[in-house]
Amino acid sequence: VEEQRARWERKRSRTAKELLETEHKYLEQLDLLVTFFVKILKAKGTLKPAVLETIFGPLESIYSASHDLSLHLEKGNLGSGLENLCQNLELYGHYTENLEQANKTLKEQLRKNKPFRRFKKLQETRPQFRGRKLEDLLPLPLQRLHQYKHFLRVLLENTCPDSADYQKLAKAVRSVSEVSQWVQDIVHKRENSLQLLRVQKLLKGQKTQVLTPGRWFIREGWLLVVPSKGEELKRRMFFLFSDILIATKPCHPLHPLNSNKLACQAVYPLHQCMVDKVFGHTQSQGGLLSLSFPHKTLLLMSSDQQDINNWYQSLTAAVR
Repeated sequence: VEEQRARWERKRSRTAKELLETEHKYLEQLDLLVTFFVKILKAKGTLKPAVLETIFGPLESIYSASHDLSLHLEKGNLGSGLENLCQNLELYGHYTENLEQANKTLKEQLRKNKPFRRFKKLQETRPQFRGRKLEDLLPLPLQRLHQYKHFLRVLLENTCPDSADYQKLAKAVRSVSEVSQWVQDIVHKRENSLQLLRVQKLLKGQKTQVLTPGRWFIREGWLLVVPSKGEELKRRMFFLFSDILIATKPCHPLHPLNSNKLACQAVYPLHQCMVDKVFGHTQSQGGLLSLSFPHKTLLLMSSDQQDINNWYQSLTAAVR
């Protein structure tokens, strides 16, 4: 037991030291943003206050929270440092919510606002930036939140349950996990919106509405459609979403406007669909799937065994 405790203590103090060292580095990078951008821009008035707020969000508050945490850690007050961190974790969620708009506004200002464009270029050439751009530094809080989650878990695992810091650590791990989940959900939603938008732009015309609230993109790929009568196989590009399956074919390569687009052939709602594997259970070459809808049966084939298995799993999960 004594040996185990000594091992825990060694791992714990190593992790606490690493947490402090990386916090100093994080603080240094935040300082670049706050000192060379936020404060000077506020003083100069190069950006309107509302635009400045949109680009940098609650960055100054995040900087203060990190500064307080590093002071506590330097004194060895892990418990009170973590309590302080927990009180400020929401800032990370709000910062993430704002990040997409921040990037959009930044691009807009760089396009329209010549003094800001010059100012940004000048600041980035300072030796402290070591060639990093403003765009590289803005996602720092998201990366740090991920690191907090890792460090706090390791600290909790190597802290004796009857020690004074254990409850504070357990609470901090819960809080960081909740905010981390919140941030992950925001990122997933954003990625999904970009996927829906990408597919919408790929389709010819606006007849097929891909951008629908609550719809999730799952996968896409080429499959062969087996016709009911003995015609030849048709190669089609399929897009699978949480509620529909879209079958498309390429537009004519010489079409003046749509040569690189896809024409929608059919939209299959999944709420009344049944998926079966016709063949492809064994290690054969490829496989065949049967999709049964109330008024139609669709046979889809691929010569790639893994591909057909992946489609089967995705379709079954989406239907379920």
